[in-house]
Order: sequence, then structure tokens, then C-alpha cells
Amino acid sequence: MENSDLLAMVRSKAQGWLSESYDAETRAEVKRMLDNEDPSELIEAFYKDLEFGTGGLRGIMGVGSNRMNIYTVGAATQGLSNYLKKEFSKLPQIKVVIGHDCRNNSRKFAEISADIFSANGIKAYIFEDLRPTPEMSYAIRKLGCQSGIILTASHNPKEYNGYKAYWDDGAQMIAPHDRNTIAEVNQIRNAGEIKFKGNKSLIEVIGKEMDQRYINDLTTISLSPESIARHKDMKIVYTPIHGTGVEIVPAALKAFGFTNIIHVPEQDIVSGDFPTVISPNPEEPAALAMAVQRAKDTDAELVLATDPDADRVGAAVKNNEGEWVLLNGNQTALMFVYYLITRWKELGKIKGNEYIVKTIVSTELIRTIAERNGVELYDVYTGFKWIAAIMKDNEGKKTFIGGGEESYGFLCEDFVRDKDAVSACTMLAETAAWAKDKGLTLYQLLQNIYVEYGFSKEAGISVVKKGKSGAEEIEAMMKHFRENPLTQIAGSNVTYVYDYATLKGLSVAENEKITLDMPTTSNVIQYFTEDNTKVSIRPSGTEPKIKFYCEVHSKVKNLEELPAAELAAQEKINQIKISLGI
Repeated sequence: MENSDLLAMVRSKAQGWLSESYDAETRAEVKRMLDNEDPSELIEAFYKDLEFGTGGLRGIMGVGSNRMNIYTVGAATQGLSNYLKKEFSKLPQIKVVIGHDCRNNSRKFAEISADIFSANGIKAYIFEDLRPTPEMSYAIRKLGCQSGIILTASHNPKEYNGYKAYWDDGAQMIAPHDRNTIAEVNQIRNAGEIKFKGNKSLIEVIGKEMDQRYINDLTTISLSPESIARHKDMKIVYTPIHGTGVEIVPAALKAFGFTNIIHVPEQDIVSGDFPTVISPNPEEPAALAMAVQRAKDTDAELVLATDPDADRVGAAVKNNEGEWVLLNGNQTALMFVYYLITRWKELGKIKGNEYIVKTIVSTELIRTIAERNGVELYDVYTGFKWIAAIMKDNEGKKTFIGGGEESYGFLCEDFVRDKDAVSACTMLAETAAWAKDKGLTLYQLLQNIYVEYGFSKEAGISVVKKGKSGAEEIEAMMKHFRENPLTQIAGSNVTYVYDYATLKGLSVAENEKITLDMPTTSNVIQYFTEDNTKVSIRPSGTEPKIKFYCEVHSKVKNLEELPAAELAAQEKINQIKISLGI
């Protein structure tokens, strides 16, 4: 689209937001942008509509069709209401759960959504205050609801908010429900079609009772209560990074039996401004810096952190020199899988129909651990909804042990259908207590896993490209990798190329085409090399960035070989970056 055509389309779209259906504040802001000589702000606000990606609706808060505001949230809720009424027309009462995190406007968006659902004759259970995403997922199933939403932008910076939509199994929507809901949303052309006037008789506030049910159920997944009892006073530093974990994570840890939970008072303050961090992302060292300092000051053994909606967990442990190091998402997932499978075997819970789930960009060591222990492994797309889909397909037939992804998300139970940092915190603490029984720290446990199953090092590289021009750049980069596939990566020949956008792969040595068995297409390219290097490339579904996932492998005979393996792996990753041109 030419610039002049784009501007004309954007201006026409914005003009529609000057009608009486929109409030005075919105109209004034739209008029200001229309009158501005520089059209860039107007274009960014209106050049497209917010779309559902791997994480639902997510964007910067502000006025416009490409922003999070009461009208884009309202259109999403109205569209979802319309779809629910079609899908569940035979039910006497359709029910939904509404949750929200700590972000600015999250409560307002949640209450407006409750009004819209109720105005459409749908019963809305709304949490009394902020709650974790996994608890909202849990509540859908417990209350027999057909859908649920949570207002959150997960770990994104403070200017963002988001809207995640769930189905009756407690999982984020997948096809056909996501597509059909989007179609309904797209049919809503202006604010006048949104039913904002709520029916208070159909809105019910929920809270403490659901918290208790959730925590009670979490305690049933504990596998080593004796270890916890022996090490109940283990010092654990926990930070919610200003978010929803603030009360429920310490309560869950105490319910498991841990008694010495050390807070980071400055980060216990619930705030959408995230005053102590630039970004509330437990993947970033800066977000855990205060918690690590607190651990140093108190001589703690474990640091745990959750993101604003408490679905992702970050952790820090002491290495063999007593220095604090951060675990990445792959390392955490490895320990979860190793611990769960080991304990299930020890307790006689492995019957032959158990399975683990990982995402295609997560470490292949998870596959190795599962296969060596006779546990089936499923490989799915990025986005926890795909893990949940496997759980749904296998319900009543196979037994779920756990599932996770490299992006700091894990699930250890089957009564929630999204990643759960509340249970992940309890299980990491339990794993630490269990390791302590064996005279090991968590760091040493990880080292032992590497010796037993092979060493791997992973690196995630994100290249940020903001706005419309950024989206076009990302598209061009993906096109380049498709049309000019790499033949070598870091000096090793490429053996397999998988393109999940076409579900076609190529075995390079045999020059043989492969069909990829996945439920739908996805914009991901994967390379495997002769020396077991794996590189995955995909645009983010929730942020303006293209992501590169690098994974290198080597064998180590003993603990003494690990430092050299680590150095060699880092050098290899540096070479991979050069091969990729990043």
C-alpha cells in the first residue's frame, strides 16, 4: 500500500472514532492526532486492528484500533459474547470467569468486560482483585464455565496491556474457536455495536474461597513431603515483581510446608508502573537483581520470581563458588522434567501411559530424558495453548506428568491448562529440598543431569523491530531465510530444514522431502546440523521482534569436563550468530 493510500485509509478509520459512540476524551485525542502535521502517531494507532496471536490480544495502551483501550477490549468481549451465544445456544446459562493482573487499566478493562458479558445475558464471575492467570484457568473448570478472559500483558513493559481468551477446558483458544471469535470481533465496526450497559444480577465476585481451593489442589501434586519436612526452614527469597503472585505464591509455599519465605518489600508493592524494574520480565537479570541482593544479605538458598500475571517463573541459585547465577527457562524445564520423572518412577507412578510435553524451540535434552525413561514426549508449537491441546486430546487415556517451554513457563498439574508459576515455585522449592537430601544444591543437580544425559547450552536472541516498518522488516527476514536456506551453521553441515509455515521439511543428505505432522501451520523455520546444533527462527506472536533460538550439544564424561564444555558451547553460539548474520 502506497503511503498516500495508507494515510487516507488511516484518516478515514480515525474519523469513525469521532462519532458520539466514543467518549469525549477519546474523541479529543483522535482529533489531536488527526490535526497533527506529523501523521506517524495516527498511523501507528490506526493502521491495523489488534489481532489474536499466540498470547491473545496485546498492545500498547492508548487511543486507536491498534491500541489497548475500552473499545478494542469492548469489541473483543462483544465478539466473544456473540460467538459463545452461538456455540452454547442450548445451555440455559453461559458462564465466564474474568481475571486481571496489576497493570494500569487492567481492573477497568475487567469490569467493563463483566458489564459487556452480562449485557449479553452471560453470567460473569469476576475476581475481587488481581489474580494469577493459572488461577483463572483453574476457576473455569471448577465453576463449569464455557470461557474465561484475563487482562494482562504478561511480562511486557508497563505501557502494554493484553487480553487472553480461554475456552471451557481452561486453555487459551485454538482453532476453530480463536478464528471464529476473531471473525465475530471483526464484524463489530464501531463502538455503538458494543453492549456496555451491564446487568449487575449476572455479575458475581469471587476470591478467597477460590484461592483456597486452588492451593488445596496444588498441595496434591507434592512428591517429596518428607524432604520438605526435613528442610522446611530452607531460606527462599520470593519476588512477585509488583504482580499477582504477591499473596498466593507465599501462601502456596507455606501450604507445601516451607516456613522461611523471605520477601523483597519494595517489589511486594502492587503497581502497574513496576517502579523497581524497567521490564517485569523474570527472563531478564535486572528484574531479579533486588531479589538476588536480598538472597546475598540473608544467606538464602533459592531465589524465585514470577512475572505480573504469575504464569512465568524465574529462578536464581548459587553455583559451586557460592556465586548467584540465574537459571534460564530450558534449565528450569530440564530440572522439572528430571525431578518429576525420577520421583514418579521412585513412587511407582509410572504405568506406561505417561507423557511429557515441550515446545519445538525448547531443549532437546527433555526428549532425551523422557525417552530414556520410557515416557512419551510430545513436541508442540510455541504457546502453552498447544500443550493444553495435547492434554485435552489425552484426557482419560494417558497421564500428564508435566509440560513446559523455554520461555520460563511450566505446568506440573492437570487441573490447570496454562503455564503456572505458582505451582512451578512450589515444585522448584520441593526439588531443592529433595536435592538437599542427596547432599546437592540445585546447581549441582543440574550439573549431574548434564553428565548423565549430555550437555546442552541454549541462547535466545531477540531482534526488536517496532511498528509497521518493523513488521515489514521481520517479514522480509523470514522470507530471506526461506528462500535462501542455510547449508552450514557454525561450520557444521545442515542435515534437516523444517518449515512449519508449509509443514514441509527436507532431509539434506538424502535430498528427501518430509511432511511435518502438526495440527496447523506456524511461521517457524528450523535447522538441524551434523553436530546436533538446532536453530529455530520465528517472529514473536506478542511483541515486535524476531526470535532466534540456538542450541548446541556435547558429551561430558564427568563434572570436571563441564567448564570446558561451557566455554566451547559459548564459542559455538558466537559462531552461530555470525552464520545467521545477527
